[in-house]
Amino acid sequence: MFFDTDDLKSEDIFLNLTKTTPAQPEKRWLPAYYFEICLSDGTVIGHCDLRVGHNDKTYIGGNIGYSIEVPYRGHHYAARACRLLFQQARKHGMDYLIVTCAPNNIASARTCEIAGGHYITMEAIPKDNELYADGMRQVMIYRFDLS
Repeated sequence: MFFDTDDLKSEDIFLNLTKTTPAQPEKRWLPAYYFEICLSDGTVIGHCDLRVGHNDKTYIGGNIGYSIEVPYRGHHYAARACRLLFQQARKHGMDYLIVTCAPNNIASARTCEIAGGHYITMEAIPKDNELYADGMRQVMIYRFDLS
């Protein structure tokens, strides 16, 4: 079940839903929302997604993914988008989220801190995880308490 997303906006950005995907238990994928991150004038400045629920895949890959286009970086838009996604996660009764990033991705780690995440640990990526196939070997794990 997916909920309305029209309320995912702030003074300067809003999230434009582009698609939803149902769970795929055979792949251990959770239901997900996919968004464009837009300035208030409609300019698309990046993308983000929210995976609803928790399992071993979201512990390593996170509940939220985000990217901001190069010309718009440095304005904390990703952290603001994360806060909007927290609202959506609460609609699903989630009381915490996990966000992960590569150890060398200083900007993403900073985004996690700005958005209120608490660093938990560094974890090795299991060999059967898609991130491992993409060449990643470790992730930094941040927890966001939503209660």
